[in-house]
Amino acid sequence: MDYFERKLDDKRRLTIPTELRAEFHSGVVVTRGFQSYLHLYPKAVWDEEVEPLLKGNILDEATADLNVQFRMGKTEGEIDAKQGRFSLEQHLLEYAGIQRDVIAVRVGKYWRLMAK
Repeated sequence: MDYFERKLDDKRRLTIPTELRAEFHSGVVVTRGFQSYLHLYPKAVWDEEVEPLLKGNILDEATADLNVQFRMGKTEGEIDAKQGRFSLEQHLLEYAGIQRDVIAVRVGKYWRLMAK
């Protein structure tokens, strides 16, 4: 599965399809994207692949810009085992222009969350 659509519930929770829940067993990391969308990472992917790239040379402006982009508003959490849901912070939803309807598209090892 590389695409799904969902509606956020009244508590701003997104439900992950059953087929994908094992992918997020380590937890979730949500960050701002490069444009008006969000990135959704399995925590293991964030820790093993993204975080090392953000540790580059502290005096490198490109590395600093990436850190600001991905760390500003970054949230981490767990999906609840029973319903497969996690909460999205209001400031991230506002950044992406997401009100209730969410489109999720796989981008390699992470997901792009966009307003429908």
